[in-house]
Amino acid sequence: MQVFRGVHHPGIASACALTIGNFDGVHRGHQAMLALLHSEARHRGLPTCVLTFEPHPRDFFAQLAGKPELAPPRIATLRDKLSELERCGIEQVVVMRFDAAFARQTPQAFIDDMLVAGLGTRYVLVGDDFRFGAKRAGDYAMLDAAGQAQGFDVARMNSYEVHGLRVSSSAVREALRVGNMEQVAGLLGRPYSISGHVTHGRKLGRDLGRSAPGRDDGFRTLNRRFPHTRTAATGVYVEQAFGLAGQPLPGVASLGVRPTVKAGAKPLLEVFVFDFDEEIYGRRVNVEFLHKLRAEEKYDDLDALTRQIRADVAQARDYFAAVRT
Repeated sequence: MQVFRGVHHPGIASACALTIGNFDGVHRGHQAMLALLHSEARHRGLPTCVLTFEPHPRDFFAQLAGKPELAPPRIATLRDKLSELERCGIEQVVVMRFDAAFARQTPQAFIDDMLVAGLGTRYVLVGDDFRFGAKRAGDYAMLDAAGQAQGFDVARMNSYEVHGLRVSSSAVREALRVGNMEQVAGLLGRPYSISGHVTHGRKLGRDLGRSAPGRDDGFRTLNRRFPHTRTAATGVYVEQAFGLAGQPLPGVASLGVRPTVKAGAKPLLEVFVFDFDEEIYGRRVNVEFLHKLRAEEKYDDLDALTRQIRADVAQARDYFAAVRT
């Protein structure tokens, strides 16, 4: 899969079958849309293309209003989104920077400059709530009329439901908020996960719970910084990590701002893998969240935090023991 930042690249295909959206989480509704796009592209002999945005448009407008809390908590990083789009068979992705200039585009300018001149769109598939252009003034009817006038086909896909629940990024965020990981997996079609390269942390975990000076039997963690200030998932989870060995390794993951040791920090994913003690800085790891143990909390001191971590580890080991029986 080829990824382009903007449309002004010679490597972009001269014509394509296109869909447009944020695709946060690439859930089952997105997957159904991408499957339909792939089918339509194959019939037309066109490559598939996704046009997506970074930052999320609602992130941009929340910052513009001085109210960052209005931005939606992010389900996935851009890297994870691109990985899922590639798994769905998409051939090229164009990531547009959503800034003030882009937000000012009229609907017609978006059609003329982005879809026609920039991407050579021959077929475009959108969701049933698709809006575009400044102040969201463009709608499906306008896009369809432009397609008839300018020579590209336009189609709209209705909502996708699972067990009577409309699948959407908002539904995934709500399931993550309440810690219903089974429902999250049902909406995504896979367990919720975060991937990335292991980075250096404060190395506090290796001292927490150490039984004696000089012994390395504390809670040494693998660290991955989350690039967005608000994450859809927070708390402590039973996890399994891929990329460290030939099989997934069980453990406990904490995702949040670590209020006991560094209140106000940016979100950090910390993973304590059971019975694993190798130097793996820089290695790419994928962490699957299987079950939520508890919400993130602030403790009075590190001793209280250590006791809670011991309890978390015991609960996680019990979880895996129950799964194996």
